[in-house]
Amino acid sequence: MVSKTKPQNDNQVLAEEETLSPGSLWLRWEPHIHAPGTLLEDKFNGESPLDQYLSRLEGAIPTIRALGVTDYYSLSTYKTVRNAKIAGHLPECELVFPNIEMRLGIGTTKGKWVNIHMLICPDHEDHIEQTERFLGRLTFQAHGDTFNCTERDLIRLGEAADSSITDDGVALSYGATQFKISLENLQTVYQKSDWAKQNILFAVAGNQGDGSSGVRDASDATLRQEIDQFAHIIFSADPAQREFWLGRKAASPQQIKDRYGALKPCLHGSDAHEYDKVANPDLDRYTWIKGIPSFDTLKQACIDPASRAFIGEEPPISTLPSQAITKLKITDTGWAKTPNIQLNAGLVAIIGARGSGKTALAEIIAAGCDALPEALPDKSFLVRAKPELKGAAVELEWGGDAVNLQQRELGMTYDHPTSYARARYLSQQFVDELCSSDGVDDKLLEEVERVIFEAHDVNQKDGAIDFDELLDKRASVARVKRKREQCNLEALAEQVGVELDKIKMTHKLETQVSDKQKLIAQYIEDRKKLVCKGSEKEVARLNKLNEAAEKVRANVRYFSAQTQSLQAVNDEVNNVRTIQAPQTLRSMQTRHNHAGLETESWDNFLLAFSGDVDTLLVKRLSKAAKNLEGWKGKVPENVDVTKPLIPDGAELEKQQLATLEAEIVRLQKLVSADRTVT
Repeated sequence: MVSKTKPQNDNQVLAEEETLSPGSLWLRWEPHIHAPGTLLEDKFNGESPLDQYLSRLEGAIPTIRALGVTDYYSLSTYKTVRNAKIAGHLPECELVFPNIEMRLGIGTTKGKWVNIHMLICPDHEDHIEQTERFLGRLTFQAHGDTFNCTERDLIRLGEAADSSITDDGVALSYGATQFKISLENLQTVYQKSDWAKQNILFAVAGNQGDGSSGVRDASDATLRQEIDQFAHIIFSADPAQREFWLGRKAASPQQIKDRYGALKPCLHGSDAHEYDKVANPDLDRYTWIKGIPSFDTLKQACIDPASRAFIGEEPPISTLPSQAITKLKITDTGWAKTPNIQLNAGLVAIIGARGSGKTALAEIIAAGCDALPEALPDKSFLVRAKPELKGAAVELEWGGDAVNLQQRELGMTYDHPTSYARARYLSQQFVDELCSSDGVDDKLLEEVERVIFEAHDVNQKDGAIDFDELLDKRASVARVKRKREQCNLEALAEQVGVELDKIKMTHKLETQVSDKQKLIAQYIEDRKKLVCKGSEKEVARLNKLNEAAEKVRANVRYFSAQTQSLQAVNDEVNNVRTIQAPQTLRSMQTRHNHAGLETESWDNFLLAFSGDVDTLLVKRLSKAAKNLEGWKGKVPENVDVTKPLIPDGAELEKQQLATLEAEIVRLQKLVSADRTVT
């Protein structure tokens, strides 16, 4: 969605003339990472540890756009990184927020404690003060005393736990290892604070070591469920965990909501305590969140985790790159305030006030795609603005690895052999005409036919490229019978017209074939990105099977067309014998009634075929039907998905179509299973 905020001053207007927000994008987040000075396991050694740390963050690939600075019961390292950000470091990281790691007083089967994280919204200036006030309300009872979650009390706890400690820093770290929060205390303090409910999100580790999954005893099942209910986020990079929390495993989405209150997003960070781990999570499982780098975006991911949060080496692909326009540039015009526009691959609407240029932008994009109709309506923007469009042009940049630019001049259509529509444009006027028509007109009928054709499976289209061609294939025999009643002159004239049309279309079709070959190459590259690791062999085999199946389908189409043609010949033979030949004889008798020939003599002039065409047609029809059935084959029954139907060394192009399609379906299930496991 394209949107623009109201400018506050002239400088902001100038900035908006240069760019326009592309909307929600998948950006990399690092929600769980420690920093130099962290209370426990601080392995950031050497000279200028903060500079080394910041340098690694700034050089991270993919770029980190949001950073959750983590420490135990403390904001100390967050303040350090925040101050560095204010001083000019981390220029591409637009959001730095605190992640306070704490331990619940609940053990796991691995002998550790369940970790829980507080993610704090940094939008308000008093967020540090408010967070420290919230922490101060959390308590831990030990050694005959009650300790609050403050730096002073953590030092007192460390000294009480080990009387030999004399250094405050050592006591603070040791106290952090001893402080455990009860789930009930945390829930009570949270529910009593309106600020906390507006500005804190809780995340619980999802692993068995120090996460809720480690609480497995039957007596603790309810306790584990309470922990997961309380958490907004699950810290886990396990794909199976993500599928579970989205309701795609044993439990349905509604069952997850009923049991845990909501679906949960899974996030993952490097949890770095040393330089080599900074922004370098295991297996390159990065966290991607869709939206601008803001805490509200993180809240939105908790509301809509399936489409807003993802873990992987790359963000999910919503639209194939080569099929999405990434940038639009309007050149040589002074009236466009935003001539450079970035478009979102998930664009669904252009919004704006009346007269803000929504229709203009849509028509300009259509012009760049060669998608304008042959005749634009008078109300069209490009028609009304034509005097102002002299020399103006639109340049579109499509996605994909290669540079893919397309430039078109405004004010003119491109309905010639060198153009090929890369999009379909239905103007508002076109839709209005369809909705206001009395009865079914040609345009509405064309749209209905297009929808019907696209609803057909590819195997049912018999190689047709549009509705008319498919209709011709399905109704060819009946139409031939009808056309026999037309005079020879009409048949010859129609054939001449068809041949002339073919000659005219030759150049345009050649251009379209070239364009489609380029698109096919891009589709192949796009498809490679969809292949899961470990399934390359099956995908390669699947590609070979698809190629062979297409060739076998061509054989099926050939013998199907041959059968239909032979049937049409047989019908025509019968028609000649029963209708055309007797009618021709009667016409001849009428024209030459003075010839003086007897009726028996006229019988010799009845037109007949010179050979035994009936036997010939029966044999050819039988052979064509046999070949057709031979190439089609029968669908295998009780297919075992783990066992191939075709041996590796077999010639695929000589297999029956039913066997090939069954093998394709079997391999697709395997590849789909691999994708789910991955």
